[in-house]
Amino acid sequence: MLHTNANFTGPLLSLSETDNVLIAREALAVGQRVRVGEATVELPEAIIPGHKVAAYRIARGEPIRKCNAIIGRASRDIEPGEHVHSHNVELVDFERDPGFGLDVRPVNYIPESERATFSGIVRSDGRVATRNFIGILASVNCSATVIKHIAAWFTPERLAPYPNVDGVVAFAQTSGCGMSSPSEHFDVLRRTLAGYARHPNLAGVLVVGLGCERNQVAGLLDTQGLQAGETLHSLVMQDVGGTRATIEAGIAAIKRMLPAANDVVRRAVPASHLKIGLECGGSDGFSGISANPALGAAMDLLVRHGGTAILSETPEIHGVEYLLTRRAITPEVGQKLMDRLAWWERYTHGHNGQFNGVVSPGNQQGGLANIFEKSLGSAMKGGTTPLQAVYEYAEPIDRTGFVFMDSPGYDPVAVTGQIASGANFICFTTGRGSMFGSKPVPTLKLATNTPIYKRLAEDMDINCGLIIDGERTIEEMGQEIFKHILRAASGERTKSELLGLGDNEFVPWHMGIVS
Repeated sequence: MLHTNANFTGPLLSLSETDNVLIAREALAVGQRVRVGEATVELPEAIIPGHKVAAYRIARGEPIRKCNAIIGRASRDIEPGEHVHSHNVELVDFERDPGFGLDVRPVNYIPESERATFSGIVRSDGRVATRNFIGILASVNCSATVIKHIAAWFTPERLAPYPNVDGVVAFAQTSGCGMSSPSEHFDVLRRTLAGYARHPNLAGVLVVGLGCERNQVAGLLDTQGLQAGETLHSLVMQDVGGTRATIEAGIAAIKRMLPAANDVVRRAVPASHLKIGLECGGSDGFSGISANPALGAAMDLLVRHGGTAILSETPEIHGVEYLLTRRAITPEVGQKLMDRLAWWERYTHGHNGQFNGVVSPGNQQGGLANIFEKSLGSAMKGGTTPLQAVYEYAEPIDRTGFVFMDSPGYDPVAVTGQIASGANFICFTTGRGSMFGSKPVPTLKLATNTPIYKRLAEDMDINCGLIIDGERTIEEMGQEIFKHILRAASGERTKSELLGLGDNEFVPWHMGIVS
C-alpha cells in the first residue's frame, strides 16, 4: 500500500521506500535529466504521465516493486531511468501467504449520536432509498422491447404531476431463455432480478415476461419470495394479447403506482443506511496513487459512521488478495475469498482474459503493465478496516462495514451485482475517463488526474488529481469524497444523472452456455 512518507513532489513520484520504480507525475522528454535514487540520469526515452521508470538498476529476474508489492519481475536488465512497462516486465505468479486476520485492527466507531446524516427516503419496512424510481424488469430478452416502450411513454412532461418520482426506468436484459436451467447462471439471473425488484430505490416494480421462456415470471416470483401487490405487478405477453396490448397494460399499471410512489418525503437519516458499491474503470497509473486510496479513506470514514462499503471485481484483486485476507475477521471469511479466486482460476483457464494477466489497451496506455499492478490499485478502494464478509454475485448483503461481493471486473456487470445486493450508491474511479451511470442508484465519478478531470468536466464529479498535484492529501480528499457522497445521497444530482446515463447499464452476469 502507499507509504505514509510517499513523496508527491517533483517530476517523479516515490510511493514507498522499498520500491524500485518511480512514477512520472508529468510528461518527461527524451534527454531530460531527472533524479532517480542517489543519481541524476538522462532519460533515454519520453515517459508518459502515470508510467514507471527504474529507480536504480534492476537485474533480470528481480521483482518489480510498487507500493511495496510485487507486480512482476524484470524480463531483462533495466537501467536507472529506463521505462518500466509490459515490454520489460513479465507476470510470474508466486506463492502468497493469505495470513488470515493478521492485519485486523479495531474500528474506531463514531458514537451514534455524533454520526453524519443524509436526507433519505424511508420505506415502510425501514429500508432507506437515495432515489425514487419505478422500475420495469424483463424476465427474458423477448420482452425487452416492450418494457422499453412502456418506460418511454413516461416522458418528463407526463411525470410532471409527480415531482417526487425520479423516473420510470426499463431494465432490459439479454438472457432468460436459451440457457441451462437449473444452473448457476439461471440462479444468478433470478437472484439479480429479485435484488432489483426489492431494491429500496424502486417505489414500484413491473415484471414483464413473454410466456414460453425458461425464466417464467411465476417461477421467478415464487422462487425469490416476491409477492405481487400494490407495488409489484407482472404481465405475460402471450396471456395479455401481444406487444401492443402489453404496452398498454404496462402503462396503465404504472399509472396506478405513481400516486403512491410520489407520496414520499426525504428526512434526515444516519449515514449507516448507506451501502456503497466501489468500482473502477478505465484505470491508469495514477489510480492506485490518488482516486483509489482517497476513496478507501472515504470508505474508512463511512465504516466508522456505521455504513457499508462493497468491494467487488474479483479478477482485479488477483495477485494482491492477501491485502484483504489479512483483514478478514475470521479464517472462514478469508477462505471464502480464496475459494472465489480458485473458482475464477478454473473459470478462466485457457482464456486470454484479465484474470490471467492481460489488462485492457486503455489500462496499458495509462501505465498499468499487468493485472497484478492493476489489482494493487483496485484493492485500495476498500480502505483499511476489517473484512466482515464475502458474498456471491447479487447475494443480499446483510452485514455492515467493509465487505466483498464476487463479480467480474467488467463495470456494468459488477455494478449490476452490487445494486442487486443492496447498494444504494456507487462510487466509480477512472483514470482514462469511463462514462457510466447506474439507475436506479446514483454514481459519483472520481477522476484520478487533473487533465482527465478538466477534459471530461461534464462527466467527472471529483478531481482526485489534486493529490498528484500536491494540493490535497489522501485523507483530505477522502473527507471531500465523503461529504460529496452525503450531498448526492440526499438528492443532489451527479454528473452521470445530469447527462441521463444509466438506462443501458443493467447487465446481469452471463456465465453459462447459450443453447
